[in-house]
Amino acid sequence: MTQPHISLAAEKIGSIFGLSITNSILMTWMVMIVLTAFAFLISRKISLVPGHFQSIAELTVEGLYGLFRSVIGEVYVASFFPLLATIFLFVLLANWGGLLPGVGTVGKYVAEFANENVPHVQENITFVPFLRGATADLNTTLAIALVAVSAIQYYGVKTLGLPYFKKFINLSNPIMFGVGLLEIISEFSRIISFAFRLFGNIFAGEVLLTVIAFLMPLLAPLPFLGLELFVGFIQALVFSMLTAVFLSMATVSHADH
Repeated sequence: MTQPHISLAAEKIGSIFGLSITNSILMTWMVMIVLTAFAFLISRKISLVPGHFQSIAELTVEGLYGLFRSVIGEVYVASFFPLLATIFLFVLLANWGGLLPGVGTVGKYVAEFANENVPHVQENITFVPFLRGATADLNTTLAIALVAVSAIQYYGVKTLGLPYFKKFINLSNPIMFGVGLLEIISEFSRIISFAFRLFGNIFAGEVLLTVIAFLMPLLAPLPFLGLELFVGFIQALVFSMLTAVFLSMATVSHADH
């Protein structure tokens, strides 16, 4: 009897110039291509009377801009909006991309051997899908988290200058020194929180859909599919909103508190 395919790590499907290509990387590239192509098509045909695609783009941009402005404020929203909107749209499409038909179900069977020098000994056949949800791979969510936290530090230094580092290194008294150490730990914990929250929610959802589809393959997965569409949207919103909040906090001097 065929067993459902569940793998915590992304699987290698090939290599380019010695660089391993996994199914999650391939899905990430597809999301990037879709976003780039959509932006290119919209930007080259802007008109005063918007068409369907332009109307969708305008509604999306205006909605996100107003949302982030309510969190950051009017002063910095124009500077932070490109980063925040990119994170939201990328995470959203990456989350939803893992729910497309064929993702995680279309692939190939690969034979694994306990000893490569002795073929056909303890052979193990594993299924390797060609595509895997990008954010169902911890490497992808960790990379997005590193980009977000690095941007927070960059904008903090750009806005406040060198005094930004006073919250990390303050030798004025032992209490403030301890607070600085806690701030450093807090920055690293944000990376872990960002990465594992997104990965855990998306990976758990894909496992749920796989198990439900294996047990009751006809109509039972549909309610859970709708739930995962909602979860994918919420996770993209939470990731970008937390980034906006941390950006707002990083650009406020201690004197303003």
